[in-house]
Amino acid sequence: MLFVFLLGLLCGAGASEAGNSTRPRLPSVPPLLLVSFDGFRADYLRRFAMPNLKSLYNEGVLVEQLTNVFITKTFPNHYSLVTGLYAESHGILASNMYDPVTRKHFHVSDSSDPAWWDGARPLWVTAQDSGLGTAAAMWPGSDVAIGNRTPTHFFHYNSTVTFRQRLDNVTQWMLGDGKEPGVKFATLYWEEPDRSGHHFGPDNATAMAAVLKEVDDHVGALVSELKRTGLWGRVNLLVTSDHGMAQCSAQRLIRLDRCLHPDNYTVVDLTPVAALIPTNDSQAVFALLKNCHPHMTAYLKEQIPERLHYRYNRRVQPIILVADEGWTIVETGDRLPRLGDHGYDNSLPSMHPFLAAVGPDFRRGLRLPSLSSVDVYPLMCRLLAVPPRPNNGSLSQARCLLEAERCWDVPLAAGLVAGVLLLLSAVTVLFRFLRSRRHSGPQPFQRLQIDLDDDDDPLLE
Repeated sequence: MLFVFLLGLLCGAGASEAGNSTRPRLPSVPPLLLVSFDGFRADYLRRFAMPNLKSLYNEGVLVEQLTNVFITKTFPNHYSLVTGLYAESHGILASNMYDPVTRKHFHVSDSSDPAWWDGARPLWVTAQDSGLGTAAAMWPGSDVAIGNRTPTHFFHYNSTVTFRQRLDNVTQWMLGDGKEPGVKFATLYWEEPDRSGHHFGPDNATAMAAVLKEVDDHVGALVSELKRTGLWGRVNLLVTSDHGMAQCSAQRLIRLDRCLHPDNYTVVDLTPVAALIPTNDSQAVFALLKNCHPHMTAYLKEQIPERLHYRYNRRVQPIILVADEGWTIVETGDRLPRLGDHGYDNSLPSMHPFLAAVGPDFRRGLRLPSLSSVDVYPLMCRLLAVPPRPNNGSLSQARCLLEAERCWDVPLAAGLVAGVLLLLSAVTVLFRFLRSRRHSGPQPFQRLQIDLDDDDDPLLE
């Protein structure tokens, strides 16, 4: 009976996990607002005073480090947040890309071609499939007709639009205008502290303290506006970021021209993850690059580690170079392009952002040490009660953030069941042994026979 109970417990945990994708949408769900402050490194929360942000997550939940996707750049990670997919799956691999089939080039300043984005469907499209209105203020990709659809309301990207202007529009879209209901899902993007992190570097405490005060003031304005409009307490709010930031230095440069001539390759993207197309023999170019610098790792496309989830896409170039944390790849010269940078290995804490959330569906005062950024998408689908599209995320940890959810750790439950089953097996074997001994009755005494050379030894008589 104990075995049946434990097996049911495990199966119930797994069923609860799988069942989230089929839960019918409720007639009415709280609106969901997703806000991103670009380049907000997780440890900024400890290093700098952030009273408004701290007050927000004290009323809700905080994920101290969000493990983002490789490469740790703005466009790949913002698209992962709203699709739940790794970069190799959704196809937005970097700030600069080349597609060998269409022979087109992509750059963040010229990103409006839907062909680059059509490898996935972001949450605003999925929500609209379920009849929900959506809105986006400058979120990467939101001004592109993905699957021939944009959000119900959106801005074309314009960095001169202030945070307050973006916020005012988002809250009005969420409230509705009387003619149409308010939207149920909205996103808001802000460029800081990324811009200042590039310019000053994250180790410049004076400059970063100033910009992070501005960011925290924006969080305060966000909360105040939600309270003024009556949305506070009725909206689920997620505040997060796409990546962190690492300090760079002119003493940490990797020059490619010291290893091979520029005529041997074409650069698609440069630093800290360089994407190269060899001019002729890929193996010959790779042989020159693999030992080029002790702080740079070269990969042929087919050798990129599986853990990076960055191999299986046609836009991944034949050779990828990954700089160590804080190192910068340049083609020639000794000029450092920026004092702070990101894009490095997503296992590095300096690349991790955070996640804070508050609202009617979230627990209060909960802390999680870490979560995968691809898990945010199924979490948001759960909040909106819409069926998620296939994704790389999971609710096994993310559900712990929600007030009404049982927080099953399926791998832990599986390990617990396995351990108990082993114990039950040992007890069963012992029980059968003792039972067989009891039923067989007393055993006759058998005299021990020992042969010795001296048959007259009196001790044996």
